Amino acid sequence: MAIKSYQDQAELLLKEYLLADSFIPYTSIIVGIFSCKMVYDLTRFFSAVYFKSYSNLTKMQRIEWNNRAISTLHAIFITVISLYLVFCSKLFSDSHAGLITFQSSSLSTFALGVSVGYFIADLGMIIWFYPSLGGMEYVIHHLLSMIAVAYAMLTSEGQLYTYMVLISETTTPGINLRWYLDIAGLKRSRAYLINGVVIFLAWLVARILLFIYLFYHVYLHYDQVKQMHKFGILLALIVPVVLSAMNLIWFWKIIKGLKKTLTKRH
Repeated sequence: MAIKSYQDQAELLLKEYLLADSFIPYTSIIVGIFSCKMVYDLTRFFSAVYFKSYSNLTKMQRIEWNNRAISTLHAIFITVISLYLVFCSKLFSDSHAGLITFQSSSLSTFALGVSVGYFIADLGMIIWFYPSLGGMEYVIHHLLSMIAVAYAMLTSEGQLYTYMVLISETTTPGINLRWYLDIAGLKRSRAYLINGVVIFLAWLVARILLFIYLFYHVYLHYDQVKQMHKFGILLALIVPVVLSAMNLIWFWKIIKGLKKTLTKRH
């Protein structure tokens, strides 16, 4: 009976507080930040036990090793949620009642909050160890992403376009794997070459073609977009443009890196 009572209290707490509409944004941000901390600590522990090369890394390399584990898990989480909400769920469908630019759900808001928590934690680490974990382009990328995601979470405006942009996180695991292969001395391995090709294709689809589709979707639904708050319209139009420019610059570097790798192998 005592166990049943505690279970009922836990379910009540979950429904009445943690998953209540008014508390979802704040709860999810806290979940995101604490999840980052937990993943960082678990990665540090398991890497020290199961990866012999981990102890041979410098202090900064170990910090980056752990940090990349956080970004990888966040990327997998937000990519799965984004793909489901954008392409599988009917939440943002044109057949859905109401304007698609104002559609949201408890799941979509919670997932955005977790992502905001990640960006806060990761940006904090980037600034604290600046520029070891990334230069100014990473700071700008995280700030723009955090502001846009937080706005969509708090206002429920433009969540569809926010999730379209977040699908681009699908390239993150490949980028991180490339760093791990490099640090492990496998730069000349077949796995490193395959990884480069996969990154090229994933980047082309998720960060180039998908953004073109996003701009086309905004064009088709601009009558709904312009009913958003002015700041929301600004984020929906400007942030993707800035990120697209950065994506193109990075894509050019990926092409040059892949070409260099292929040339060396031949």
